[in-house]
Amino acid sequence: MTANTGDSRGPGPIRVWAPRATEVAVDFVDGPLVVATAEAGPDGAPTGWHGADVPAALVERGHPIDYALRLDGGPPRPDPRSRWQPDGVHGPSRLIDLDAHAWADDEFRPTSLQDATIYELHVGTFSAAGTFLGVIEHLDDLVDLGVTHVELLPVNAFAGEHGWGYDGVDLYAPHRAYGHPHDLQDLVDACHQRGLAVLLDVVYNHLGPEGNYLGELGPYFTDRHHTPWGDALNVDGPDSDEVRRFVVDNALHWLRHYHVDGLRLDAVHAIIDTSAVHLLEQLRCEVDALSRDTGRPYVLVAEYEGNDPRLVRDLDLGGYGLDAVWADDVHHALHTALTGERSSYYADYDGLADLVRCLHDGVAYAGRWSPFRRRTVGRDHTGISGAQLVACLQNHDQVGNRARGERAAELMGPARQAIGAALLLTGPWVPLLFQGEEWAATSPFPFFADHDGELAEAVRAGRRAEFAEFGWAPEDVTDPEDPGTFAAATLRWDERNEPAHATMLAWYRTLIGLRRTDPALRDPSLPVTAELDGPRLVVHRPGIAGELLVVAAVGDEADLDLPPWAILRAEHGGAVLDDAGSLRLPADSVAIVEVPTASATG
Repeated sequence: MTANTGDSRGPGPIRVWAPRATEVAVDFVDGPLVVATAEAGPDGAPTGWHGADVPAALVERGHPIDYALRLDGGPPRPDPRSRWQPDGVHGPSRLIDLDAHAWADDEFRPTSLQDATIYELHVGTFSAAGTFLGVIEHLDDLVDLGVTHVELLPVNAFAGEHGWGYDGVDLYAPHRAYGHPHDLQDLVDACHQRGLAVLLDVVYNHLGPEGNYLGELGPYFTDRHHTPWGDALNVDGPDSDEVRRFVVDNALHWLRHYHVDGLRLDAVHAIIDTSAVHLLEQLRCEVDALSRDTGRPYVLVAEYEGNDPRLVRDLDLGGYGLDAVWADDVHHALHTALTGERSSYYADYDGLADLVRCLHDGVAYAGRWSPFRRRTVGRDHTGISGAQLVACLQNHDQVGNRARGERAAELMGPARQAIGAALLLTGPWVPLLFQGEEWAATSPFPFFADHDGELAEAVRAGRRAEFAEFGWAPEDVTDPEDPGTFAAATLRWDERNEPAHATMLAWYRTLIGLRRTDPALRDPSLPVTAELDGPRLVVHRPGIAGELLVVAAVGDEADLDLPPWAILRAEHGGAVLDDAGSLRLPADSVAIVEVPTASATG
């Protein structure tokens, strides 16, 4: 059912905010057409809300109740707060009871972000089934890997059968190709029973182009602001209070009814809000209120390209109070160091030198001139913890926003991917892995969609034009609308048994195991001491009885003299530590060395 509180308490009443309509009717698929009552405020003025009860005969029948909205006698439209779209984004909405699930996670509490390792996955390509239940089949593999959080790319309903999910249009309804809403509840419950927290990616800066009927109901969008992907949501203009309510209720909906443990907020730099209370601050406050009500902690993680620590500063310090923000500078620095690429935004990064900046300052750009962006970017991050920064070697964006969706293993080779994994998983930040990264999966992850006619051709043309700027011929850009593009992105789990992939998987398990068992590697304190000398990078992680050194040799061999009591904890690529404390690293190798204090060695 629909309500302005994000609730679902059974079959009715149905309520919709449609201030642009004089009359709203609810057209029940197997029942009557019911004209909704226009609601008035305390002063008698119309509120724009319309409500209608579900006929008792439909409730008593016990069959699924499907319905559509008709605005001023127009064509049928889905409920904007529909909980289920069984026939897709153009079809009728279905009433379902989301409170019927018998949850088994009362005792579950998520691992803190400081101690977390996040695993990002796309439901449609993670398993052969491409469904919520298909994900459950591989949860034990994630437990064996050692990750603590599963992050789902957007699961809200979007046009077509397959896509990334960032062009959602029915934000309250899970995508039908992934399964029933109850299947998503089962997935979250299954994660919790295995000790895995669940984060959900949500998009509040725009909606998709197909099946987007919100503009017919009310002023959900504005031409005062713009995004690269579609009309901007009206969160600060006339009649924006109910639009903000729509967004915040959606966030609370996923947390309350699906028990997800937090949200990853997509591209919040594209949420333009000039209000005295920014939408992100409002969201933080209302999520905290829900947490007090349920007794469950919830985290909010933002994607933001401007390196502004205000997003994660406390509310009483003038910040928005979010828990963490994606630290793209870490990825860009690792990527340029290990691939040598310098095109597009990678032109701003100087490889390991910028990784050292990230280790010291949290970001590489903290009030620094950006040649690519031709402006000063970021500000000082003093006081920001590494636990407030989510970093990666690859993610859906950095893989998918390439012409052919190549992964790190293909771009930098397995030896350098192993170095990148070591630097990521021993760093002070919150590490994030992208599905299949742990075994150097060969499945590409290009952008894919499922549209028809002119829209499909527009998506193709836009993709080709985007990469033509960087010298790609049209025929070399993967066709996003080809069903084969989506099919090729599906993970091949049997690869993990092949020797090269098994070796990489063992390395990731080793690194995650070290991180989980050694507090020094989970220490989020910044700055971190790091020294770069030619091809050799040495990162110091202080521990209780000494320190851990992460030593990488990129592109050439390197060596390091250590005390004779130093201990080689892990290595990849053939690094050797002899009895005299001499560490020798072949080109493109990495070692993790423990150096106890002299007193600790006796």
